[in-house]
Amino acid sequence: MQPDDELCLCFHITKRKVTNYIRVEKPRRASQISECFGAGTGCGWCRPFLQRLFDQADQSGNTASELPDREEYSSMRKKYMDDKKQQRNS
Repeated sequence: MQPDDELCLCFHITKRKVTNYIRVEKPRRASQISECFGAGTGCGWCRPFLQRLFDQADQSGNTASELPDREEYSSMRKKYMDDKKQQRNS
């Protein structure tokens, strides 16, 4: 994933915004990343990725965590949303 690719697809928040938020604000818990324009508060898909960035920054002071590329990330989220819809309809 490139820095300007969207990490939170619900609110169109880029990886760059999240990593800068973590670097500047130094949240104490991953859940505080939601204060970055609402990241992670929509469908929930990006929460594990936000956690990964938070954990990486917590351990090393940087946020260079590897994430899937844009296309893979989008297709994984589509599957997540389809599965979520199917569970609601069951």
